Amino acid sequence: MSSRSLATSAAGTADSFAYCREYVQKHDYEGFLTSQFYPRHVQGGYFALKAFYVELAMVPESVSNTVIGQMRMQFWRDAVKGISDGRPPQHPIAMALYETSQSVHLPAYHLKRIIDARDSELQMPTHLTTDSLTALAESTSSTLLYLLLSLMSLPSSTLSHAASHLGVAQTFSTLLRAFPFHTSKNRMIIPAEITAKHGVNQEEILRKRESTKDLEDAVFEFATIANDHLITARDMFKETGGRVPQVAMPIFSAGIPVASFLRRLETVNFNVLHPSLQVRDWKLPWQVWRSYYKRTF
Repeated sequence: MSSRSLATSAAGTADSFAYCREYVQKHDYEGFLTSQFYPRHVQGGYFALKAFYVELAMVPESVSNTVIGQMRMQFWRDAVKGISDGRPPQHPIAMALYETSQSVHLPAYHLKRIIDARDSELQMPTHLTTDSLTALAESTSSTLLYLLLSLMSLPSSTLSHAASHLGVAQTFSTLLRAFPFHTSKNRMIIPAEITAKHGVNQEEILRKRESTKDLEDAVFEFATIANDHLITARDMFKETGGRVPQVAMPIFSAGIPVASFLRRLETVNFNVLHPSLQVRDWKLPWQVWRSYYKRTF
């Protein structure tokens, strides 16, 4: 390869990583906030994985119908195969993932698992049971955390177990935070078994978009499940007084925004439609820094 083509290739790689970084900065404020803790040599890979994750999560809202969404998912399945075969498509996220895979092992199984889960979500955006939603969370949020553990070369059953529970807490809290958005799309994101148990009139909530005592009870139960998963993740570090190994803390710093949101939700008595929950928490950057150095989440 000539020096000129080498330079072009290097520039293309840099552009791909820069694209991913800007994409995450634009669409995932908290993911961008915690990116600063990753060692410099893996930051490009972090942004590549995060951009891949956000891209797939946004598909349902960025396509006009399910068929187009399924075509997008198929593109990413083919892209993952191309990355494994050394032939990534000319897409900046795919190229950044390919470049990352040249230096660290990114299990294709995990990438495919996220794609398949998001594809199934196109068909079934709401859930009847908590178990069904938990399975989705484990196939998306938890699986991204497994990929980040691979990126950091941290194979550990303890860390994986903690990441599994943190991922579920993360998905549940993200859904609660996006509750007003989902109601605007005529979707009830709390599993039907919980809303039915508390007598929530889904049609009325979706029509009026106002909180009720029944809804707040359902939100309380759903948020409690999220918090229980967060506690279980923390309990995996009991032997070290709840302190996460410093090398793994960049990954588990993802739990800090989850804990912060659940506290804010409790402050407004689980009124998930309270306007204050839609305002970015100005204290979050400080909370992230403090918790990172205390090695807790």
